[in-house]
Amino acid sequence: MLILVINCGSSSAKYELFDVEKETTPCRGIVERIGEDFSVLKHETAGKDRIRKEVACPDHQTAIEIIKDVLTDEGGGVLSDVSEVKGVGHRVVHGGEEFNESVRINDAVLESVEKFSELAPLHNPPSLEGIRGCMKIFEGVPQVAVFDTAFHQSMSKEVFCYGIPYGFYEKYGIRKYGFHGTSHRYVSEKAAELLGRPLEELNAITVHLGNGCSIAAVAGGKSVDTSMGFTPLEGLLMGTRSGDIDPAVVTFLMQREGLSVEEMNDLLNKKSGLLGVSGVSNDMRDILKAIAGGNERAKLAYDIFEYRIKKYIGSYAAVLGKVDAVVFTAGIGENMPQLKDSLERQLRPLLGSETKFLIIGTNEELLIAKDTYGIVKGT
Repeated sequence: MLILVINCGSSSAKYELFDVEKETTPCRGIVERIGEDFSVLKHETAGKDRIRKEVACPDHQTAIEIIKDVLTDEGGGVLSDVSEVKGVGHRVVHGGEEFNESVRINDAVLESVEKFSELAPLHNPPSLEGIRGCMKIFEGVPQVAVFDTAFHQSMSKEVFCYGIPYGFYEKYGIRKYGFHGTSHRYVSEKAAELLGRPLEELNAITVHLGNGCSIAAVAGGKSVDTSMGFTPLEGLLMGTRSGDIDPAVVTFLMQREGLSVEEMNDLLNKKSGLLGVSGVSNDMRDILKAIAGGNERAKLAYDIFEYRIKKYIGSYAAVLGKVDAVVFTAGIGENMPQLKDSLERQLRPLLGSETKFLIIGTNEELLIAKDTYGIVKGT
């Protein structure tokens, strides 16, 4: 059964086609720079040369048209007709409190995705456009929403509530939601498989380190706590995000620097983190090169980055009581074994000799495909 996975970002649309039963990926690609003067299609088909070409793509619905065209192209496409796709799975960042699992999309789900656009203004609107584009092009094909927030809906109230007047939670839904849920779920399940342990008996701390970074405490396959909060800004130091900060710093800087709400939000989300501290880059590869060249601010940025990870792992060890595995994943987590080794040396006295430190490649698209397959098979 062929399942198409769509992941719409603010200016991009990734796609990957899966034959779930054969466990193969016939093709994948991305439409980049959506809405700019010229956009770019990058496409890979198994066993063929990569395609890269400029395309006109003013919006995400047009991106879905471009994806359909490359999938069914007579010269290099893998489909003779779109009807060969039996389900389309969509990554949706925010599902609020309404969704604790993946769901087939209907009008009510669409309304919810639109409603939660207020909480994820950069992510939910393009997802909504992508879904609507797919509903038009793949008419009659089941569409499935897989939410980043769903995995963390198992957190208890004392974990997700903030210490502000409770009425704001009731009125605006201000609480910890957590993100990267598909990644945390995938690698925690994979860790149980690799260790030959039932998932229900495994306590794991999953460490997702990319440009965005988050950690989750996972007990028996359920999220107990996670570092990201109401938005993806809370928690670890990230590529351009500040992570945890005294809230008073926000109002202080707004007053002293004369910053608007939009400017302050931009500073915390796009000008802070590794980039803001180092003054070099948000890319860890550039940070490491700068450290090798003696750049002290780059070294400070790295030290803060590592320290925050250590602190969160320690706190989640206290939450879980016993830790069977600490799992590193995503771009930095998968490609910097020296970071895992350093943290293992520092944390071994706390966690004990039984805890396994693992690197597991995440595959959110595969999880989305499998969830979509399960829902399509059940209909």
